[in-house]
Amino acid sequence: MKNRHSIDGFIPRQPGDQLGGLQNAETRTVLKDMPENKVLHNDGGETVRMLGEEQSGRGLGRSDIDESLRDIDENAQPAKKLSRKQRRQMANQLKRPRSLTNRIIRWSISILLIIILAAGGYSAYRFIVVGNNIFQGNIFDVFSSEPLKQDSNGRSNFLILGTSEDDPGHQGADLTDSILVLSVDQKNKNSYMFSVPRDMEVKYDRPCVPGYSGKINAFFSCVNIEETKEAEQDRLAKTQKLIGDIFGIDIQYGIHVNYTVMRDVVNAIGGNITVTIESRDPNGQMDSNFDWKCGGNYYERFKNCPPNGHFIDYPNGLITLDAEHALYLAQARGDISPTYGFEKSNFDREKNQQKILVAIRDKAMSSGTLTNLGAISRLIDALGDNLRTNIKTNEIRTLIQVAGEIKSDDIHDISLIDGDNPVMNGTGNPSAGKYEYDDIRALIKKNLSSNPIISEAAPVVVLNGSGQSGFGQTKADELAGLGYNVVLVSNAPDGNYGKVEIYQIGGGNTGTADKLSAMYGGVVIKKSTPPTTVNGDVRFVIIFGVVTE
Repeated sequence: MKNRHSIDGFIPRQPGDQLGGLQNAETRTVLKDMPENKVLHNDGGETVRMLGEEQSGRGLGRSDIDESLRDIDENAQPAKKLSRKQRRQMANQLKRPRSLTNRIIRWSISILLIIILAAGGYSAYRFIVVGNNIFQGNIFDVFSSEPLKQDSNGRSNFLILGTSEDDPGHQGADLTDSILVLSVDQKNKNSYMFSVPRDMEVKYDRPCVPGYSGKINAFFSCVNIEETKEAEQDRLAKTQKLIGDIFGIDIQYGIHVNYTVMRDVVNAIGGNITVTIESRDPNGQMDSNFDWKCGGNYYERFKNCPPNGHFIDYPNGLITLDAEHALYLAQARGDISPTYGFEKSNFDREKNQQKILVAIRDKAMSSGTLTNLGAISRLIDALGDNLRTNIKTNEIRTLIQVAGEIKSDDIHDISLIDGDNPVMNGTGNPSAGKYEYDDIRALIKKNLSSNPIISEAAPVVVLNGSGQSGFGQTKADELAGLGYNVVLVSNAPDGNYGKVEIYQIGGGNTGTADKLSAMYGGVVIKKSTPPTTVNGDVRFVIIFGVVTE
């Protein structure tokens, strides 16, 4: 028997020991041979009790406890330890048996999960392979999300260049016949875009095939003729700078695509898109340049391209385009007779290209498209074969998020040829003359500026009510220097005027009104009629009265 250790200096009792007994071996031996006497003595008291007799008015004693425990020890049977096999058998018996249906469901779910994981893994693999060809930086940076670069107005600007280098038989396949600038405001969730006429005459900063000046569409391939990734990035960067300088805009990103990307992307996102034809011709738009797609003879063309035998032939209004028709509508400009609806040639083509890009964006962002693994895989392949850019991998998630947050109604077109005072003429050159870009820059600045003074461009009339010669012109120059659209400087009618009085005509232009009020110490903008008659487009009349030093 093992020795039992004492606790806190006390020696534990041995089995059978009595309260008050001597705890040593000799005493135990003597007591063992003594006759059993169950009479309980009480040190001289008269009351004598037998051991085990019920004692009224007394609590449970130590001897009672020992006796009870001894009985338990003698009667208790030790529990038999179960083997591991027995425990498993008992656990299986307790489990509810699965039916054949439950097992089939479980197997089906497992197989489905394996298929999904395999498909997702393949898409991830394809993205890694293709992404290295498209984007800049480590492809695994796609799991991070960095904000897009911005200009001083908080906008991210993209230059999109389209070539026909994927068409071996196309003359001038390396020319950027499609040039589009897209400007995105991440904070206010809007975007503006405008097309650059391919025939616009510009000065190159280097010798090119046309010389030191020529059409803007020749510059991209003039930068270098190498076919490395570094050479492509150099072409993008230098073309971004040239076009950015001309239009007065800081372009942070460049994208180079070929025409095939339009067809492949449309196929990847479902095979069709919807656009609206808005032609000046009541019949819509028709270009016979692509009728060879309908067949080799008159009969085949009418059979394959009803009702008139033309591959590109659409009425005004909403139409549905499959991938092939989207590709060729993006190229149509009515350069071969018979044709109609393309009176402005490249300008009409550029407008259709913008509509197709917006339609692709809407379809790609629609519910279901970007959650379809097959569509994602096809989209990745389409971009990988036909697109190059200097967008970094850690900016992709931000770009997709921004694109999804901008509503179609907040995507605007800046026209360079429409309106009462178009800044470009029918030849694709500035209305002010070749290489004269000031009006173009002012138009772009007005649309993209975050400063309401610039973006609202509210016409302002400045009147001198001080009686001091030249004072009105001095104040007008100050306002113009801050970007205000001062259209007239004159003398105010005779009268007593305060230091500054500002009248607002009509509603809107709240940004300009707030700026003017703050500029002149919180002066209250008057809504009453000003003391002089002005042209109908004027929105503010400012009268400078008392001169103070």
